[in-house]
Amino acid sequence: MVVGVDFGTQSVRATILDADAGKLLSSAAQGYAVQRSADDPLLVTQSHYDQMTALQAAVSAALRASETPGDAVVGMACSATSSSVIVTDEHLQPITDYYLWCDHRAHKEAQEITQAAHARGFEGIQWCGGTYSHEWGFAKLLHFLRHNPDLRSSAALALENCDMITATLCGVSGPDDLVRSTCAMGHKWMWGTPWGGFPDDAFLGEVDPLLAEASQMLRGKVVPQGGVAGYLSDEWAQKLGLRAGISVGVGAIDAHWDAVGAGASRGDMVNIIGTSTCLIGVLPGQARAVRGVSGVVPGSVLPDGIGIEAGMSAVGDLFQSVARRNNSDLVAMTDSLNAEPRRITGLVRIPWDNGDRTILVDANLGGVLVGLDLEHTALDELQAAIEGTALQTRLILDHIGTQMVPFERIINGGGIPPKNPFLNQVYADILNRPVCVPKTPTTGIGAGIFAAVAAGLFPSVEDAQAAFCPEFDVIEPDPAFVARYDETYEVFHTLYHALGNREAGQQAEALKILRRQRVGQ
Repeated sequence: MVVGVDFGTQSVRATILDADAGKLLSSAAQGYAVQRSADDPLLVTQSHYDQMTALQAAVSAALRASETPGDAVVGMACSATSSSVIVTDEHLQPITDYYLWCDHRAHKEAQEITQAAHARGFEGIQWCGGTYSHEWGFAKLLHFLRHNPDLRSSAALALENCDMITATLCGVSGPDDLVRSTCAMGHKWMWGTPWGGFPDDAFLGEVDPLLAEASQMLRGKVVPQGGVAGYLSDEWAQKLGLRAGISVGVGAIDAHWDAVGAGASRGDMVNIIGTSTCLIGVLPGQARAVRGVSGVVPGSVLPDGIGIEAGMSAVGDLFQSVARRNNSDLVAMTDSLNAEPRRITGLVRIPWDNGDRTILVDANLGGVLVGLDLEHTALDELQAAIEGTALQTRLILDHIGTQMVPFERIINGGGIPPKNPFLNQVYADILNRPVCVPKTPTTGIGAGIFAAVAAGLFPSVEDAQAAFCPEFDVIEPDPAFVARYDETYEVFHTLYHALGNREAGQQAEALKILRRQRVGQ
């Protein structure tokens, strides 16, 4: 038996897998608080201690549900949101909460890093799409250092959420034994073997002298996923009800392992649709930098493949906000969409409510809804939001496809697709391609697969996938809607670039002015 653990934005899920039977035995989740601020809508933080407390409850519940004795578990591995960054002292004790992935305070720092990288000709900036994001590690670290002068003297290390969790479980108390994930470092911290690892301190010091010794805060060994990060400590074995000394696999970004759990192979693009959407692909050919995406990193999805990441910063959160503004329940609204005859609303929604992650990579944009009249309903607005995320998915896929070999198969993974047939049909119609949807939920399966490989139960990730990944339902495009959505896509494409492109003129500044007013800048 192995335990796969997935730390999401609002909860952690522990999944028990039986490697001999190739079967998911049980899964249990436990929530934790997300700290936000009415005074600063860009602030989103979370406590490491809350996460670890929730982990104990989730693992205990999963063991009980499967009637699995703790000493039968031989390995575990953990994934987490990214870039969710925590700063610790020299002994890996947190001195602050996580800057969660959706904390967007560091937009100014991201712009400065991007400008400096291009001015210096740093190769790594091209491999993360040409723009360093406000959601990523160095930007958040610099924001922390600038805004917490009283904590600088005790700030010794900066860690990704998945690496901090793994280190805690293994009882790591200093940088000498610290393991960092190639997946997270490659996509969020501009780590790459062609330029010798992380950006050098001289370059980072040009951005701000506070980063002049950033390499000291990134000490540790960067290790590919599929390997062993360490072994479960006595303390955490007792807390989790497991045996001390079992293998703990190298961690990773949650969406990347969700893609693996959904059955991703070379040539596939997986839409991990949840709070946000991550488009996770495994390139069928050679690695190539792609403008506007969140990195092209060898080994970040499958250990011997080339991983690519793109996405949208607000998807499930966007749907929830539509329901909240209309004093309605999202589940009830979604049920209504699934029950009613389909139609075209005449609305176009650009899902920039949390900025644009791909292709423009701009935190200063706000959501757009075009075409409203006096008869449109809240249900129309929700439909437009779902369509908007599908339209931007098509835009991203078209953009990537012009720069490399198009992806052969589309998979809708994550938490939302199994519960929303309407969404899956809209995606198939707008993409005009079959969409594969796993027949059973896959959250936690990816982490379990890597736990099993690290424990030596399977010779490869692909072998573990063959044992654990569910079969698909295949959603075919509806010809009655494909042509109409093609027309909608042309409108979306025009508005997306007219309102969002920095070179588009004054109309591109309108949304940024409104966003600055919203956050009081």
